[in-house]
Amino acid sequence: MKLYFYIISIIVIGICSSSLSAQQAYPAAYDSIAQKIATTALMENRAYGMLADLCTNVGARIAGSPQAAKAVAWATKKMQDLGFQNVHTEPVMVPHWIRGHEEGSYSVDRKKKVSLHLCALGGSIGTSKNGIRAEVVQIKSWEELKAQGEHVKGKIVFFNRPMDRSIYHTGTAYGLAVDQRGHGATEAARYGAVAVLVRSMSTRLDNVPHTGQMVYDSTVTKIPAAAISTNDADVLDKEISQKKSVVVSLNLGCRMLPDVESANVIGEITGSELPREVLLVGAHLDSWDKGQGAQDDGAGVAHTLEMLRLMKELNLHPKRTIRVVLFMNEENGLSGGFAYANMRRPQEKLIGAIETDNGGFSPRGFGVTDTIVLSRLIRFAPLLNSIGADKIVRGHSGSDLYPLELQHVPTIGLQVDMQRYFDYHHSDSDVLATVNERELALGAAALAILSYAIAQEGI
Repeated sequence: MKLYFYIISIIVIGICSSSLSAQQAYPAAYDSIAQKIATTALMENRAYGMLADLCTNVGARIAGSPQAAKAVAWATKKMQDLGFQNVHTEPVMVPHWIRGHEEGSYSVDRKKKVSLHLCALGGSIGTSKNGIRAEVVQIKSWEELKAQGEHVKGKIVFFNRPMDRSIYHTGTAYGLAVDQRGHGATEAARYGAVAVLVRSMSTRLDNVPHTGQMVYDSTVTKIPAAAISTNDADVLDKEISQKKSVVVSLNLGCRMLPDVESANVIGEITGSELPREVLLVGAHLDSWDKGQGAQDDGAGVAHTLEMLRLMKELNLHPKRTIRVVLFMNEENGLSGGFAYANMRRPQEKLIGAIETDNGGFSPRGFGVTDTIVLSRLIRFAPLLNSIGADKIVRGHSGSDLYPLELQHVPTIGLQVDMQRYFDYHHSDSDVLATVNERELALGAAALAILSYAIAQEGI
């Protein structure tokens, strides 16, 4: 055993030593280029203007909607105006879900009705014209739902498992709670529930409901699903915990229409020496139909556009092609990501893919899904030190890149300070005013610095 631990120690020391020496294994000129990118981004800050244009002149842009079509036209023209090369769209079939009217209220022990702050979950069916009125059963875990069993038949199931506020990484807390939003309707329907309410995926306590995708199992009866605000969730929890009878009235006009054609929007700077080797940098162009889609993912759209603009502004000519892809329909099924991954490009080699889909907050670094790729990229961390974005670690890349990850493409994600992200995520609070222009500019700079280094040196 001692020999085993000795060998492991030697291996670890060797890896650490290699990583430390590799950190300086890039041309010294990159330091000055990185500084120019950062100072230009902060001084000119065109990213915020592009985001403001998208938010105010297009607004929320759920896939399949007229606003999404307008966003495709907006992005195509923006890339052309910025002088990107090979600007074009690629077709994507997307779902077309319409929210419609939304009403909800509750009463305790048959007393006066109180309005609920709610919104339908994306993809939910609507109620009948007369709505649904039923007693509420609170559920905080899948085990509790199973234990309740037939007791939920004919009732509305209220999933109330909060995001864990004690977890520093809010994305982790989200991941541990979001399954009830995604699968709650199906699981409750198995036991005969007539509808579900879900606590909004947010650590913030307010009256703003947060939507998001839910999915149905085709073998189970579909029932309506809505999110309620965190404040309302706490009120219902208190009443139910006191053994009171809580009855909810729910009326939703949402419905799913046939799929429609939309598009991914693509533009690039063609590589000066190895044009067929491509680094993809992406964000998603669609948003939910709440707010303006500023943080999710308008900020990412602005990041990617500003990244290439900065390179053109500074007359940088990367050896490899850097391609921006604005994906359509990340929010409701990843249609754009799969469409891009499945399109044959036999003359190209995709060396890697980066996504920015965590909002426009201060950049902290990059998450890399593959350990070997991480060991190669960590040498670029010092280039990002001056803007506080030098944490290159093992981590999630981005949902749109999942189809490429299945094809063994190295994937990377811009990581930002996400403490406030879920305050706004998928809600009417996701508006331009929540984005700080300097933080947005720094995110674009971080993306440009790492993308340029990778385009020069490869992965």
